[in-house]
Amino acid sequence: MDGTKRVNIKSGSKVSIVLKADQQSGYLTHGVVTRILTKSPTHPHGIKVMLQGGAVGRVKEIIG
Repeated sequence: MDGTKRVNIKSGSKVSIVLKADQQSGYLTHGVVTRILTKSPTHPHGIKVMLQGGAVGRVKEIIG
């Protein structure tokens, strides 16, 4: 599913995100969303979220 639209992401969703430090390599981190940090309904690079454990990044893929 599309990670650029806020409506697609809910707290508790399993997602793949790219951390700020991994933007060059494109390495994805997987986890469960605890907070949605982006306020706007869309963002071209992905909605920014916080995962369980505190990792913050932009959603590239919604797993479930």
